[in-house]
Amino acid sequence: MKSSYGQYCPLALAVELLSRRWTILVISRLLDGCSQFNEIHRGIPRISPSLLNQRLTELEDYELLERKKLKGQRGYSYHLTEGGLALEHIVMDMAIWGQHYARDMNNEDLDPAFLAWSMHLRMNTEMMPEGRTVIEFLFTGVPHELDRFWIVNLDGKVEMCLKNPGYEADVFVFADILDFIEVWRGFKDIHKQIRANKIKLRGSPDHVKAFPDWLMLSALAKYKRMK
Repeated sequence: MKSSYGQYCPLALAVELLSRRWTILVISRLLDGCSQFNEIHRGIPRISPSLLNQRLTELEDYELLERKKLKGQRGYSYHLTEGGLALEHIVMDMAIWGQHYARDMNNEDLDPAFLAWSMHLRMNTEMMPEGRTVIEFLFTGVPHELDRFWIVNLDGKVEMCLKNPGYEADVFVFADILDFIEVWRGFKDIHKQIRANKIKLRGSPDHVKAFPDWLMLSALAKYKRMK
């Protein structure tokens, strides 16, 4: 490890690794169940592939991660060891603290690719129609080139698409991305935002009416903002 606090203190020794940029987020994606390189990268879209590989190697060197060769194909799968899994409560407590007390969001934080990844894990598929359902999200106020994405549910299997999947959308969602993320994080009520025309929906009346029930919101939405 290049940077050291020069202290035997267990906290200092832990922070040497865990405070490195992106490391906690890499661990979080692994805790979420991502096991292949591209899966992890999709959950942290702004990290470069080379830096992601470096962070995975560091976790492996610290014996928090095991790298296994994929059978019959190129590449590896990545799995947390006992020591890595022991970080689950720490990571969750940090996320809850962030929901309560971390700084307010600014434009640079409003990453549509990360929102798409988060949403595809938190769709209430039991409330969605049988067969294929396609939702197209179109945003204003996006600080990057990506201003839309698609969520596709096929009988309970949900995929996120940053490019047009080639299916006709059943519901179109129009919103300012900050307004939508504030709903997603639990800061604003989706029904009020729809009534206020902050979130606009297009599609069949049945689909539009049911849309709010399709969203489970962020896993941290139940924790209130404290500042």
